[in-house]
Amino acid sequence: MGVTGSTGPVMDRDEVDRALARLGAEHEAIETSLLALQDHAGRRLLEGAELTGVTKERWQATEASITLLWTYFDAYTDALRTAREIRSRRRWSSREDLVELTEILNGESVTVAGSATATASAPTLHGTPGKLSERFSLTTLVDRMNELYADSLDMVVAADAVWSALPARIDLLAAELQRTRRLAHSVGVRPGEHPAGDDLERITRTLTRLREQVVSDPLAFWVPAQGSSAPGGGRPDTTVYDREARALEDVRREIDAVLTVRQDAEKRIVKLRDILSRADRTLAEARTARGEVLAKIAATEVPVVSGPPTALQEQLATAAEYRRQAQWHRLSPLLESLEEKAEDELLRARESLTAVTAPLAVRAELRGRLDAYKAKVARHGLAEEPELVETYEKARRMLWSAPCDLRVAEQAVLRYQRAAAELLGAVPRVPGQGGPEDRRGAGA
Repeated sequence: MGVTGSTGPVMDRDEVDRALARLGAEHEAIETSLLALQDHAGRRLLEGAELTGVTKERWQATEASITLLWTYFDAYTDALRTAREIRSRRRWSSREDLVELTEILNGESVTVAGSATATASAPTLHGTPGKLSERFSLTTLVDRMNELYADSLDMVVAADAVWSALPARIDLLAAELQRTRRLAHSVGVRPGEHPAGDDLERITRTLTRLREQVVSDPLAFWVPAQGSSAPGGGRPDTTVYDREARALEDVRREIDAVLTVRQDAEKRIVKLRDILSRADRTLAEARTARGEVLAKIAATEVPVVSGPPTALQEQLATAAEYRRQAQWHRLSPLLESLEEKAEDELLRARESLTAVTAPLAVRAELRGRLDAYKAKVARHGLAEEPELVETYEKARRMLWSAPCDLRVAEQAVLRYQRAAAELLGAVPRVPGQGGPEDRRGAGA
């Protein structure tokens, strides 16, 4: 360096050449970046879109920034051209040339003039918007252009990323929604008649509104990356889209269930008719058995038998009507409820028959026990013993008469057992515990 001037030490020829080479490379890089920004698909979309909300506000500021960027770049270009012209005057620059070049290359030699309209929305270096002109050094001007370029590119890339991601996905989901709506309509899943039909209407409204918002205000659906300073760092916010996609999947599963009902409805209705018919027949048998028990068994509490399952029969008729009218969405829950109730009804009917016929089963068991002991004593040649004959006839009359008192008849059978045991020389057994073993002996 030489002597000191107004901007500091005067640069020598080599320093000037190196500075011009560096600034030329920066100029080329900045020009390439600006042209790429100018041709960016996101910027062209922003220029032609009817924007709203956050995106409209930021695009107004970004447009002003881009305008200011070109203004700065033109001023930078002019200053660099001037410096090159001075340097090219002579091979060995004079001191006056070097002083002038030092002023251009190191000093605040660039004055950027612009209208208030061009600079009002764009932030300036010192945070004083609306100034009609500013002075910069070339280095400061490059920093300023880099700052404005990064902010502008960040906005453009973010908007373009949302437009590239969400509208296409929304359109695909909307197409799937339309197919689902047609299928739902074919099986009777309609708004106001089935919850899934109402869900389809709500999803349709939400997707339509979401697409309009994404197209007009993409930055409202942008989530910046935490801690990232790179332009376009972040991701599209798909929260609403993901929620509606899950809701549509739930509706599809519901419609699949309805379709399954349509395919199996006749088979399931026939099976339900069979179960209810069996329950009805079992209850009828229980009612008949109850009358027989009341006529033949004395001193016994016989449970009351309920009537046929008329309510379930009516619901089954309703199910058949739903099937004829192809109201599958109503048939599906009704069949599920009927299948559970019908099985319960058949089980209840069987339990009722078992409870009603219990006294007849006791009488049959006592008759079998009495005959088994008679056969046993007969094999030992004691069947004609007067005491056994008398005891047997008493027990037999009680068991084969109507109405039969089971308590008295059981005591009579036990007396016959004890009498037979005494004659056979056996040890008397405890009442109520020797019957099954004796029967096995008699069978043997």
